Amino acid sequence: MKTSFQIKLLSFFLCAFLISSVAMAQKKASGPIPSPRDSVSGVIKGAHIKIWYGSPSVKGRKIFGGLEPYGKVYRAGANEATIFTTDKDITVEGQPLPAGSYAFFVIPVATGKWTVIFNKTAVQWGAFKYDQAQDQLRVMVTPKKVKLTERLVYKITKSGFSMNWDKTSVPVLVK
Repeated sequence: MKTSFQIKLLSFFLCAFLISSVAMAQKKASGPIPSPRDSVSGVIKGAHIKIWYGSPSVKGRKIFGGLEPYGKVYRAGANEATIFTTDKDITVEGQPLPAGSYAFFVIPVATGKWTVIFNKTAVQWGAFKYDQAQDQLRVMVTPKKVKLTERLVYKITKSGFSMNWDKTSVPVLVK
């Protein structure tokens, strides 16, 4: 009899745990994702370009020189590293970049040109295991001050692409 009571009690707690776990999972799933995945694609000089990235928000924070320190490799998005793919060989800021998929990073600085990096290890989490030896291409670009862009976004134009976030746009020339 005592064993039957213990089994019922254990069953009750197990059911209560499962029900509360499902309810909490549904609550989390229904809320907004803090840095949702996004992508943009287009054609530049005959090459099909696609950029996959996590899109974080400013949320009143100081972004470059704050959340993202100057002089340090930044994954150019949130969570997984941003992935840049081209189906044809292109030139980026006058330098050749073979067709393929690359992790896209930037190194922001307070003043002057930023370093833009295309790394051969396309799939990686953030920049935590970034290896400079795997860089396919590094070029320097001049960022521009722009109106506030709350959520990080990439734009593809006829002359290249840009990463826009906070009050900064990082344009990259592609041919």
